[in-house]
Amino acid sequence: MAVKAVIFDWGGTLTPWHDIDLADMWRAVCTAHLPADAVEKAAAALLAAELELWRRGEEQQRSATLAEIFELADAGLELTEALLETHFETWTPHTLTDPAVPGLFRALRDRGIKVGVLSNTMCGRDWHERVFARDDVLDLLDGAVYSSEIPWTKPHAEAFRAAMDAVGVTDPASCVFVGDRPYDDVHGAKSLGLRAVQIHHQTTHAFTRPGLTPPDALIHELDELLPHIDGW
Repeated sequence: MAVKAVIFDWGGTLTPWHDIDLADMWRAVCTAHLPADAVEKAAAALLAAELELWRRGEEQQRSATLAEIFELADAGLELTEALLETHFETWTPHTLTDPAVPGLFRALRDRGIKVGVLSNTMCGRDWHERVFARDDVLDLLDGAVYSSEIPWTKPHAEAFRAAMDAVGVTDPASCVFVGDRPYDDVHGAKSLGLRAVQIHHQTTHAFTRPGLTPPDALIHELDELLPHIDGW
């Protein structure tokens, strides 16, 4: 069946992979909004809350939000617009879109193929759309789903169905999912009947586990994707 849609993971796929120290990220956020003697305790509480919610997502495929992190942490901080701005700015060096993305999205749309995004994330739609608008790719998306706004995370089948709905495609066999994680992205997509392309980076091995369905194609850079799409 001809490809009607290509849906992409976000972090580590549309953004080049970065090793990030989450503790440092929370310290930077807290430093801008708390007295110096309160920073370490608050940052530690926020980090613990975030890791707990990611653990829940991995084990139960239940989604979470930034608001839940702050509620669970009870760190003496409110999720205000000013704090959201600090959070966005702190993450900016790690959210830059791969330079290959605009040309790739245009090439797919020139072929009549819908372009979508499905991301496991605790950040909201506004946060992600700000990233895509900043990098001049928001208007090249036909649909996007962020786990923060649905009950599930990848690899839950309903997360992939939501992404298909967002781009207006009903048959999984006509969709390709592109992601870096062997379980969340590849195994999850193929379990529902989508084709899956894995983008491999230096830490991909950390996310694998025994018995996973292999990808239909393996790439190392996004500009290697189109020949596979054309072949399908």
